[in-house]
Amino acid sequence: SISSKKGISTRVDSDEKSMKVDKRRIDVEKQRFPYCLVWTPLPLITWIFPMIGHTGICTEEGVIHDFAGPYFVSVDDMAFGQPTKYIPLELDQQNIEEWDSYVEAGDKRYRGMMHNLCCNNCHSHCAHVLNLSKYKGKSNYTMIHIWWMFMC
Repeated sequence: SISSKKGISTRVDSDEKSMKVDKRRIDVEKQRFPYCLVWTPLPLITWIFPMIGHTGICTEEGVIHDFAGPYFVSVDDMAFGQPTKYIPLELDQQNIEEWDSYVEAGDKRYRGMMHNLCCNNCHSHCAHVLNLSKYKGKSNYTMIHIWWMFMC
């Protein structure tokens, strides 16, 4: 079964100027998670270390992008199977308008990089996209931040 780490609202909060993901647009069956981070277990590794898994980041249309191996970013075909968790991102209006360009810029950079399980991986790719977008006013996300978002 799939789970969301945070409650989802269908409204725009004018005070905070952030949009929360419209739950009606999330389609688990079709694997569409607009403006979300997604997580799936890694065979064998997650069985031994349940806190370790594979992550991806999704476009406005909910298409999953994940750094799946050396010089390869998978699009719409998550490397280790369907997501089992997702985290809706709370984006401000500028991030919403530019979101897909941030994801594409992250993909472009990681298509030129070697994958390393310990220090340059799918979590790093997601963190890079959040940094490009200055998500929640920050530009210092790391793979540890992404891991922590899924663990809390």
